[in-house]
Amino acid sequence: MLKVAKFGGTSVANAQQVHKVMDIVRADSSRRIIVVSAPGKRHPADRKITDMLIDCANAAWAGGSAEAEIAAVAERFGEIAAAFDGTGDVAAEVAEDLRRRIAGPRDDRGRFTDTLKAAGEDHCARLVAKIFTREGIPARYVNPVEAGFLLSSEPGNAQVLESSYDRLEALRDISERVIFPGFFGGTSEGTIATLPRGGSDTTGAVLAAAVKADEYENFTDVDSVYAVDPAIYPEAPPIPLLTYREMRELSYAGFNVFQDEAIVPAVRAGIPIRIRNTNRPEAPGTRITAERPYVTGEVAGIAGSEGFCTIFVDKYLMNREIGFGRRLLQILEEEGLPYEHQPSGIDSLSTILRADRLTPEKEAKIISRVHAELKPDDVVVERGLALIMLVGEGMRYTVGLAARATRALAKAGVNIEMINQGSSEISIMFGVKDADRRRAMIALAEEFFPKRKRSRGRARPRSGE
Repeated sequence: MLKVAKFGGTSVANAQQVHKVMDIVRADSSRRIIVVSAPGKRHPADRKITDMLIDCANAAWAGGSAEAEIAAVAERFGEIAAAFDGTGDVAAEVAEDLRRRIAGPRDDRGRFTDTLKAAGEDHCARLVAKIFTREGIPARYVNPVEAGFLLSSEPGNAQVLESSYDRLEALRDISERVIFPGFFGGTSEGTIATLPRGGSDTTGAVLAAAVKADEYENFTDVDSVYAVDPAIYPEAPPIPLLTYREMRELSYAGFNVFQDEAIVPAVRAGIPIRIRNTNRPEAPGTRITAERPYVTGEVAGIAGSEGFCTIFVDKYLMNREIGFGRRLLQILEEEGLPYEHQPSGIDSLSTILRADRLTPEKEAKIISRVHAELKPDDVVVERGLALIMLVGEGMRYTVGLAARATRALAKAGVNIEMINQGSSEISIMFGVKDADRRRAMIALAEEFFPKRKRSRGRARPRSGE
């Protein structure tokens, strides 16, 4: 049995949390590859190490010494180390390393910032390996660059290269516990690059796929995935089992347990994923697998997120015009804009995008091009759209489920701007105004997960990694 276990920022935020991580690893000998994030917040008013390192990079890039920022980061690591004997002067080591990184190449600001950001995970992994070994758990820090964790060269948004998997497979042969930093790797040019925020989840999934793990455990600060965000609907039930498809749909629509693309490597390799709580490791968590038993008509979860907009194009006899949709999407492609969904009518087409990507300048240019190239009767951009999704394998072939949802929204006084059902029939999407999102989610939650007494206490929403 071989498990890859990833511990997020809240799991390594201070010495007490690192003690919990150590106990969890010691309790199961199959937890042989451990991925760690940079230390997160110790309390709500605190700051994450990654954010502190970005401040450090910005100060240095602006020409300052960044000594105050260096000292703050070093102090955080020093506080963790101080609780464990035999770890050395960790604060001094961190400060020296940050100065060395700052003194390095500055030909590109993105690469320079990545070099500083990666220090959070790197020093956390080094320190955890020292602590484990000192406390009787033989452990080896492994540098991602040296191990062959290869990434593309986009600073802050790097992608994992396929050649990484064969290189990383050798990690399974290391006899000690492998302590591997998340979030960063090396490029073919010999520089450091970081994955998008939440990239430690991706690192864990990649390692699980590369070593052919039996399970990928993702430790965070909630007992499990819940059917609805507990901050919106405290009575939401925990979900013991999900499929990859369900998790992907829910993550996309707003579940923040995973970055929605982070689990792809594990999914492709067919490796089960389990969400667990560092603070309550005895809780069973949520297991994510390729298939699961389900009851017809069952909704697994409800998720929603704001920040979308729609480009509405209307043209009489659009359905007769060959290539109309392709040409509209080509305009978006040429302007560098990915689209999310494209519901349509006979003479109309709505293209939904992330609102932050459609800047006022892009909007004006796209409207001008659509008028010039497609000759529509009307083009309108509407902002302030939220997307809410009902997701569940049991929703397939279920008569009346959409009617239940629309009645619940109507009863709550929520106007539906758009409705769309995927061809797989495991999800139904509703578009509502941003201002109605919370009310809509509560209405749907009360319809599909009615309030009743539960044995567990209220869940906390995940604070982030």
